[in-house]
Amino acid sequence: MREGIRWLAALLVAIALAPGLAWSASDAAASKDALFGDAPDSDADGVKLSGFYEGTLAYSYADPKHWSRAVNRLAVDGRGTWGDVKWKLGARVDVDPVYMGSDFYLRDVRHDQRATAIWRENYLDFEAGGWDFRLGAQNIVWGEVVGLFFADVVSARDLRDFLLPSFDVIRIPQWAARAEYSAGDSHVELVWIPVQAFDNIGKPGSDFYPAPLPSPTPENVASVFQDPDRPSSSLQNSAYGIRANTLLGGWDLAAFYYRSFASSPTFYRESTGVATQPFVFAPRHDRLWQVGATFSKDLGNVVLHGEAVYAHGQRFGTLDPTAPEGVVERPTLDWIVSADIPFTEIEGRVNLQVFQRHYFDGGEDAVAIKSGDFGVSAFVSAKITNAFEPSVLWIQSFGGGGSLVRPRINWYPVKNTTIGFGVDIFTGSDDGYFGRYDNRDRVYAEMRYNF
Repeated sequence: MREGIRWLAALLVAIALAPGLAWSASDAAASKDALFGDAPDSDADGVKLSGFYEGTLAYSYADPKHWSRAVNRLAVDGRGTWGDVKWKLGARVDVDPVYMGSDFYLRDVRHDQRATAIWRENYLDFEAGGWDFRLGAQNIVWGEVVGLFFADVVSARDLRDFLLPSFDVIRIPQWAARAEYSAGDSHVELVWIPVQAFDNIGKPGSDFYPAPLPSPTPENVASVFQDPDRPSSSLQNSAYGIRANTLLGGWDLAAFYYRSFASSPTFYRESTGVATQPFVFAPRHDRLWQVGATFSKDLGNVVLHGEAVYAHGQRFGTLDPTAPEGVVERPTLDWIVSADIPFTEIEGRVNLQVFQRHYFDGGEDAVAIKSGDFGVSAFVSAKITNAFEPSVLWIQSFGGGGSLVRPRINWYPVKNTTIGFGVDIFTGSDDGYFGRYDNRDRVYAEMRYNF
């Protein structure tokens, strides 16, 4: 274990100091937001290229110990103009040698995660009749809080690493038509998604498959779980929504309605009629509607933010053997309140959050994966020098959901480059939202270069 960590650290440092890092760098500041966000738009003529390379090595130290990640990511975006039309093209390629040579994972898992090509944002921007239009693959972000998704209901997500990567890696753009209109301090946004993208949950036996499976997963256990059953690509299955926001007395207020299929599937129990395997689980996406609201307000140095979403039509897997198809329907209300507090003496901040999911029509008792009664989170980061920034994220769901603790230290050796070392620790019972990954604790090192 210790030798593995020393080797991992030495390799990442060697990569970071290699001559290849002398590529031409952008003028983005070497802050966390600049390093992990999209490159800013430029008004200069011509095609502008940006992107990042990211390498992550992870070692799962919970029994059974094994290398769980050695992913190399290369993302490239191109931007430009064509007359009055702005365009963007982007793609990402992930390659992971762990899933090419290791026998720890099942064949389907290795095949799914050894190499992946993923589209990023690919769209056209233009203006007509006072409206701004965007057509193509795009991230539509209606809410964002630290470490979790609440009002960000439109985004599809790559969940093969759960919520551990940065959000620009997790989000899968939707192929959508979006129209926006602004008048004074008010703004309205219309969205239509003819063919919806869905969460990538991986294959049964992967580290963060939604069902709590043993690690490693036997073939006969994984075979009980089928591939997701995606809705057909028809006009009646399209997704659409509207969001409006305004400034009122210093408060940024927004409300939205969104009709779609659930981005994450529900596991339906299907009878097979075979005595040796009487049923299988079929992941399906439920048709639902959601209404929500967000607010934000500057209170001196403190930024207060809140999000709430009511969802109707979502079904959840249950352990109740009498439930038809092994699911129960539960309307839900998710809410979160967040406070962001910067440090005054040094560069850094504290973020504190309180959140809850409330189940209607019977509560959480019958739901297989418990979210808990309510939760809290805390994120603290501070630059102790210009080159080193320690941080810790703690998310705790009380009443059965479990917790996630993520201590990390970032090192900024050269411009536009971050090297991070951290630990991901899951706790809780195996039917909890975080606790189901209790045996997936890992140490990791990460290097990211933005260009």
